[in-house]
Amino acid sequence: MADSLLISTHVKYIQSLDKRTDELEYWLTEHLRLNGLYWGLTALDLMNNIDALPREEIINYVKSLQHENGGFGGHTGHDPHMLYTLSAIQVMVTLDAVDMLDTDKIVSYVASMQMEDGSFKGDEWGEVDSRFVYIGLMALKLLKRMDAINVDKAVEWVLKCQNYDGGFGNTPGAESHSGQVCCCVGALALTNSLHLIDQDMLGWWLCERQLKNGGLNGRPEKLEDVCYSWWVSSALAIIGRLHWINKEKLSQFILSAQDPEDGGISDRPGNMVDVYHTCFGVAGLSLLGYPGLKKVNPIYCMPEHVIARVGL
Repeated sequence: MADSLLISTHVKYIQSLDKRTDELEYWLTEHLRLNGLYWGLTALDLMNNIDALPREEIINYVKSLQHENGGFGGHTGHDPHMLYTLSAIQVMVTLDAVDMLDTDKIVSYVASMQMEDGSFKGDEWGEVDSRFVYIGLMALKLLKRMDAINVDKAVEWVLKCQNYDGGFGNTPGAESHSGQVCCCVGALALTNSLHLIDQDMLGWWLCERQLKNGGLNGRPEKLEDVCYSWWVSSALAIIGRLHWINKEKLSQFILSAQDPEDGGISDRPGNMVDVYHTCFGVAGLSLLGYPGLKKVNPIYCMPEHVIARVGL
């Protein structure tokens, strides 16, 4: 078990991801190709290795995924969705190339996903989820076009997703979950609306997600998972209560989930690694102040220097 972050090994792992075409997993995750690019690029930037991937190839690939309606698909030939559209924006903003996109079309697409009650659907088929409110708000914030939607209605809907325990669900009345908490807290932060919630109650629900081994879970009575090192910690950081958990034990848990031979980070020690958990493990360590990493922004899950560069 590694007791330090194996940066060079993780860089090689991320570089290898687009070359594993003989593996079944490569094809089963085709719909996540654009998300994977965001996860990999973000981890690389935080580890001071953003040049490990070819900038021009990435830009041309992202541009090729934009549909006529302004949204982005997860890969060539895939339908547009809010999830992929945000990843496209995040990648291009990180690479300082967002001006190479048709941003007017993106804004129109994102705005078209907002429903009358303030919620957002993920795509034309109509699934509504608190994640999509967060995604819509962040996408437009990064493009500096929050004027395109009804922000007050979006905030009103997010507040309906909060439960008696302080947490948030994916829709009003749904069970509290760390992923949804992160999205709802992020949405409220993007709209300067954090004063509308009881932050102490929320902070208590979040800090109770830490288990004896230092890891964090998504709901009571569930196993720990490295990805919650981001979802829980970022929400705590946004409301100024990251010190309510044991940072050292959480850092040790994340480091224990590394693959010391081939690189990458898994959901928990001994399992298969993937770029999703690698990104959120590295981002979690950055948020915890791990030495040698760039600082991550807890609202955007992007390097702080990128957010500062665009003036947010």
